[in-house]
Amino acid sequence: MTGTTLDDYTDRYARRVRGMTASEIRALFAVASRPEVVSLAGGAPYIAALPLDAVGEMLGRLGSEHGATTLQYGIGQGTLELRERICEVMALSGIDASCGASPDDVVVTVGGQQALDLVARLFLDPGDVVLAEGPTYVGALGVFQAAQAQVAHVPMDDEGLIPEALEVAIADLARAGRRVKFLYTIPTYQNPAGVTLSEERRERVLDICERAGLLVVEDDPYGQLGFETEAPRPLRARRREGVFYLSTFSKTFAPGLRVGWILAPHAVRDKLVIASEAQILCPSAYAQAAVTTYLSTMPWREQLKTYREVYRERRDAMLDALDDMMPAGTTWTTPGGGLFVWATLPEGLDAKAMMPRAIAARVAYVPGTGFYADGSGSGNIRLNFSFPSPERIREGVRRLAGVMEQDIAMRRVFGQVDRPGVRRGRPGADTPGPDLA
Repeated sequence: MTGTTLDDYTDRYARRVRGMTASEIRALFAVASRPEVVSLAGGAPYIAALPLDAVGEMLGRLGSEHGATTLQYGIGQGTLELRERICEVMALSGIDASCGASPDDVVVTVGGQQALDLVARLFLDPGDVVLAEGPTYVGALGVFQAAQAQVAHVPMDDEGLIPEALEVAIADLARAGRRVKFLYTIPTYQNPAGVTLSEERRERVLDICERAGLLVVEDDPYGQLGFETEAPRPLRARRREGVFYLSTFSKTFAPGLRVGWILAPHAVRDKLVIASEAQILCPSAYAQAAVTTYLSTMPWREQLKTYREVYRERRDAMLDALDDMMPAGTTWTTPGGGLFVWATLPEGLDAKAMMPRAIAARVAYVPGTGFYADGSGSGNIRLNFSFPSPERIREGVRRLAGVMEQDIAMRRVFGQVDRPGVRRGRPGADTPGPDLA
């Protein structure tokens, strides 16, 4: 066979592979991991905040004392012991037996990413439409793309997804004869925007989806990482039917163990297990035992408080640095929890085009285009505050501000840019909060 492209297997791939693209975040990792680069790009939790000596001893015992079971195959749904602990974790957020949460309806997954993929496998046919916030989690976009589904974005503001915009999107797609299967949403401390769906809007969004016959896929990796107040109750705590609740221990314990879960309507549980067995046969017995033992023997609730304190300090460091250093015309969100700030650049700046100059200045971020299915978001960037120290955060923002000022100066020379004269910062300062639409 004579090769005419860089990939001689192009004509052999399945149709679902067409259009697959690399994650913009993953593509940055090789550069952003260099020690001289201040990375505000990733989403890694600060694992050093864990009692690593105690965790290491625990993991060692799982192999030396319990290896006959922890190193063996397991069952596709996940161990009962872990599913019971998961229900205890969900109960902290209000998802308990009173709203139908049961270990029987929990399916353990390889992180939240597999949970997303299982839902997509069960419900998405090629050409189906998924409604999702704009911007949304880049990993979800990859899953929906692999399922050959289309993503229609619903705009947000400082109170999260806009219910009126959701109604308009549903009506427009219905008129166009498009089949919408579900709403995918991260209602609490959203990735990448950092905003939280308000209490009043949660009920309205559920009502809209119920009237339209849409399933709701609620992704909640960050809900227990609130800084000032308790997060609103999850959507699944309000409705038991038609809502799939997905979460993970990657942000509250250890991402390297790759343990997540789905709480599904009872009728769907068996199909999720069958689909998971077809993918991975069974989740890691060792990883499940590690999480179960951690939740059973260690002060994990206190550890959540530690994470909240660490991340609140780092969020404040980022917001203070942005206030002090960002050029006029820059806006950003003020997250009440989670790991991210979403910034809007001054008019005329392009986050993706600016990226090489930022790397040259030894600072990394994620361009906003990675969080939209249609390539929007060129004027936005996602900034992570969970991993770098407060000092590194401030230095990273200083470097980033310098790159932005250089780009603004170049545009003044080579093309006039109409920029607002007043800097918009935290909501409630000079102007209302940033527009996420």
